Amino acid sequence: MTSSQEPKKQELPPTAWAMLGLLSFPGERTGYELKKWADSSLRFFYWSPAISQIYAELRRLEELGYASSARSGPEEARAKRRYAITDTGREALAGWAADTAEAGPPVLKHGLLLRIWLGHLAEPERLRAMVAEHIERTRGELASVREAVEHAADVPEWAFPALALRWSERQHLAELELAQALLTDLEELDAAAPAAGPTAGPAGRQADGDAPTPG
Repeated sequence: MTSSQEPKKQELPPTAWAMLGLLSFPGERTGYELKKWADSSLRFFYWSPAISQIYAELRRLEELGYASSARSGPEEARAKRRYAITDTGREALAGWAADTAEAGPPVLKHGLLLRIWLGHLAEPERLRAMVAEHIERTRGELASVREAVEHAADVPEWAFPALALRWSERQHLAELELAQALLTDLEELDAAAPAAGPTAGPAGRQADGDAPTPG
């Protein structure tokens, strides 16, 4: 890689590296195919970008010389542009993947837990219903992950994506266990709570002084 390309490499967002990563496996793929693959793999442990993001990053990768594209031949009813990684792109991707400092710690943004944190403003029944809904949704995601794991197991080139998917399977199992424990915690808290309105939060129980700082 030339020194002029190094600053550009550092400026690429994770979406671009993810698209280049999908292209690093054998074969050429359309933007639509990349979206389908992201939906069946990346979303289980990272995220799945919108199709508009995918095409925007593919154009950026081409400008950098990290990817190339060509339209399909006249034998197809509708011409499609297929993308492939270049040698320069593979070298840049390998360098980025080996950079552990850039990976950083995992970031958890749990929408349900934010609402539990504000539980003093909600009805106990609604909180328990939200957790129950989360459990059912997680079970559905777990079934999808297991389907993806089974599919990846049949493709030798996907050995490492299969490892990531198996990690995601274990993560979803842990999420189910945590959600079940949270449901039990809510039931115990509700049983032990005095007869008070749903808005009686920690600050409302302070007789004097400053309100406590939760969390």
